[in-house]
Amino acid sequence: MHDVTVIDNPAAAEASLDPVRARLLAELAEPGSASSLAARVGLTRQKANYHLRELERHGLVELVEERRKGNCTERVLQATAASYVISPAALSAVAPDPAREPDQRSARWLLAVAGRLVREVGELITRSSAAGLPVPTLGIDSEVRFASAKDRAAFAVELAGAVNGLVARYHSGNAPGGRDHRFVVALHPKITKEDPS
Repeated sequence: MHDVTVIDNPAAAEASLDPVRARLLAELAEPGSASSLAARVGLTRQKANYHLRELERHGLVELVEERRKGNCTERVLQATAASYVISPAALSAVAPDPAREPDQRSARWLLAVAGRLVREVGELITRSSAAGLPVPTLGIDSEVRFASAKDRAAFAVELAGAVNGLVARYHSGNAPGGRDHRFVVALHPKITKEDPS
């Protein structure tokens, strides 16, 4: 089981968003069968089996083992991941595109960049898994508390200067055998209060 899997197929995304199937996926963090899951989620065994087959058809659950019980074979399944992210590729006709939002300081542009990140890294994971190779990535997640908006603006200017200096120092546009990498830096306010709704 993977920690996280990116869903880029529209039909798989639809299957995962069904409330009953989403609940079954959550229950299948540990292996289970249609009969063992049916009681926990309030379904008949037949209904649970129907939903499990749909999830299996889209690669969201996988067969762990088959057990003989009298004249029947009980299929034990498990989710293929502990959690799932739906890629904007699943909505390709309306997927966000940073090029459509010219204001790089807007939250909507940042969201479009994040969508592109999910789409591209999801595709890299799929390709690298097929090739049996790791994806060379770097992620930095940090928090900073600014005393004022002026400090935040000064931080942004200094960060941009430092990043642009590093990029200029290491970028080799014509290096034979080099490989392009996408570099994303994001800064946004942290959500600190629960949504009252």
